[in-house]
Amino acid sequence: MRNVNLLVGGSDRPASNGKTFDRHDPVSGVPVSRAAAASLDDVDAAVAAASAAFPAWSELSPGEKRMKLLDAADRMNARAAEFVAIGVEETGGTAGWYHFNVSLAADMLREAAAMTTQIGGETIPSNVPGCVAMSIRKPCGVVLGIAPWNAPVILGVRAVAMPLACGNTVILKASELCPGVHRLIGDVLQSSGLGDGVINILLNAPEDAAIVVERAIANPAVRRVNFTGSTRVGRIVGELAARHLKPSLLELGGKAPFIVLSDANVDDAVAAAAFGAFMNQGQICMSTERIVVDETIADAFVEKLAAKAGILKAGPPAAGNTPLGAVVSMAAVDRLRALLEDATAKGARIVAGGPSDNPIMQPTVVDRVTPAMRLYTEESFGPVVSVTRVHGDEEAVRVANDNEYGLSAAVFSRDVSRAMQVARRIDSGICHINGSTVHDEAQMPFGGVKASGYGRFGGKSAINEFTDLQWITVQTTTPQYPI
Repeated sequence: MRNVNLLVGGSDRPASNGKTFDRHDPVSGVPVSRAAAASLDDVDAAVAAASAAFPAWSELSPGEKRMKLLDAADRMNARAAEFVAIGVEETGGTAGWYHFNVSLAADMLREAAAMTTQIGGETIPSNVPGCVAMSIRKPCGVVLGIAPWNAPVILGVRAVAMPLACGNTVILKASELCPGVHRLIGDVLQSSGLGDGVINILLNAPEDAAIVVERAIANPAVRRVNFTGSTRVGRIVGELAARHLKPSLLELGGKAPFIVLSDANVDDAVAAAAFGAFMNQGQICMSTERIVVDETIADAFVEKLAAKAGILKAGPPAAGNTPLGAVVSMAAVDRLRALLEDATAKGARIVAGGPSDNPIMQPTVVDRVTPAMRLYTEESFGPVVSVTRVHGDEEAVRVANDNEYGLSAAVFSRDVSRAMQVARRIDSGICHINGSTVHDEAQMPFGGVKASGYGRFGGKSAINEFTDLQWITVQTTTPQYPI
């Protein structure tokens, strides 16, 4: 079992009170990581270290920050095997999933590096004679990033990469379910010469999560908060940030609709739906959860999707011989079982897979789901996809929007113009035409609407989230004042 310490001010250290917690392999139940459980004093120390490092890092030239972030990207790729080994054990994801995590996270660091020279401003015409007016963007200070377990390398790096590129120092509050993975991100960045305190990693016991987050947000030196996770917790984080007048970027839950119009290529739609629904056991914020299919092609679509699900086997990720791995916990398995039992009791039909009594749950397709069922509205966050049959585009749009979430969506049609008209009416921050709901690129504006949160990660969009806008004027002539 590995020991995982905090990273505070460049120092690898245990919790100040010596407290630890264990993370167990979700498949075997064996403890795999023993992590330091930060105290409130450790939270204060991390904020102090980030605050002390801010002046030097914020004044570093764009070129110097760019080179350090590019170096971090290379180091991340070089340590891919370590990320894979820890990730498979801590979360039950497959080796392939973690290799993808490392690759995209490295791209995010490279994209952030490219953004260091794009943090500009503008000149603004002034009505005052001889006045030159401008706006500039400048670093805001210490940024707290809170990342989840499900895509831990991608989302851990995303929480800190653009804040660093913008000249801020950062604290990554790691997930209790993958302390080793998130701590390794700190090692990668620290080894790239950012400077002590520029990157800090806080680990906490599950029972201490609320007090650790509240303590960090309340600290006056923390000026921005970003959070990726459930809508339930996101509401709490957003309320805490608002209480202290701190902007927050929230990327929350999803219930992605996958709309199959009457003229869609069924084979293409099935391939994209299966990938979107079952990649990483459906434990992705963008996962396809709701298939909204036109009744005229529904039978053919469901038959082919069930067949596809039947060959996408899940198995112990350590064995490395199946495309899918484990659900993260038995609590998640039990929740999925309850959703399936409710749906079938109310008339839905399971055409592939089904409930499980262990974390190795097979891909499950549930046909004829209606609004009376919990599965219609509740985020499953597992290898379960529902099918709702509709008549025509209007009903498809209505059903797709009949949900509190609004992160990712997809529309399939051979007529791109028709698909575009439908896509523009979907309440989502992201919509893909003839592609999967699961699609992420480092430079794209990523985020949702409604209960899926607000703000955008990625590329130039993220610059606005992690900088302050300042108005500056220069008076080049002597002004005439009225008094």
